[in-house]
Amino acid sequence: MARPSDVSPHNRRDRLDPLPELSRLSARAPVSEAVLTEEPATTGWLVTGPEEVRAVLGDADRFSTALAAGGGPGARRPAQPGNLIQYDPPDHSRLRQMLTPEFTVRRMRALEPAVEAIVEDALDSLEKDGRPADFMRHVAWTVPGLVMCELFGVPRDDRAELARVLKVSRPAFRGRRLQVTAGANYLAYMARLVERKRREPGDDLLGRVVREHGADTDDEELVGLSAFVMGSGVENMASMLGLGILALLEHPAQLALLRERPGLIDGAVEELVRHLSVIPTASPRVAREDVTLGGRTVKAGDRVACSLLAANRAGRPGQPPDRLDITREPTAHVALGHGVHYCVGASLVRMELRAAYPAVLRRFPALRLAVPPEEIRFRPQAPYGLETLPIAW
Repeated sequence: MARPSDVSPHNRRDRLDPLPELSRLSARAPVSEAVLTEEPATTGWLVTGPEEVRAVLGDADRFSTALAAGGGPGARRPAQPGNLIQYDPPDHSRLRQMLTPEFTVRRMRALEPAVEAIVEDALDSLEKDGRPADFMRHVAWTVPGLVMCELFGVPRDDRAELARVLKVSRPAFRGRRLQVTAGANYLAYMARLVERKRREPGDDLLGRVVREHGADTDDEELVGLSAFVMGSGVENMASMLGLGILALLEHPAQLALLRERPGLIDGAVEELVRHLSVIPTASPRVAREDVTLGGRTVKAGDRVACSLLAANRAGRPGQPPDRLDITREPTAHVALGHGVHYCVGASLVRMELRAAYPAVLRRFPALRLAVPPEEIRFRPQAPYGLETLPIAW
């Protein structure tokens, strides 16, 4: 699942914060002409205003993700069949409806004990390795990988190899040839898993989808859908786990407050998701018709990118947006998307973070960085994250 890197200006950061250029651009106007990607170079409209971002993301009739991905009218299917962000309704609705029942509150409660056990096992491994240890290697990548394997019913004997190819296929992995090969191996494994579930659907996400919707999709689309959900669930969660712990360590008053008042965890999770916005920019759209947006005229065929980071950090009366505040009153944010492309696994995201953050703080009361902050290495590609997070305790 190798992807070209996109480190265009609006996606770059100063550690955990937006670059000053993005903040200045957002302060000037909610919609601006901008370079949207540098590799390949494309220009269009960058939307940074919270209301304007919601207007675009919530209007699938006038703003198409399929056209932006090279699909749309006349195309048989997207370049990556099954990748939800490359579909418009009604095909997007058809695929999403297969997944929605798998992320209900009831299903998440049933999965929660397994997630908690996975977290504790990962912390055991980190502690056994001794300090300093890399939180990303032992916990941030391991936990979501095993959670997704549990969710998809991946046989235990296959999990180590699947984790390896997922890691190597990441956009930040050094070595393009290895990355591409690993991406192909990942898709090949998912094809074998789909074939197995077609024969013997178990009581897991993929097995239930095959039993209930197998006739509504072909293998190519089902492989792509499975690869998209699993890959996104691992990469995005790894970023949130690593950056979330770093953010708490760099805001010791907030960390101390969460230790003292563990009942704040729901608000803390929501605030960290908003503040970090690991997906800085939503998947691009193409306008289907002329649209007036933020005082500008977006022409039919124009490309539009919505900065989730800028929208989530926009000022609100009495609430400094750039300050991490786990006691903040519930604030609507777009870190998990908005509209038809709202994150289908949002309930799983919140459940994993609610399980992981408190467990880390309980296990390591004296948790600290093992290197100076300036030595922390960040991963610029979306999802934004950390290469390593050396910690001690």
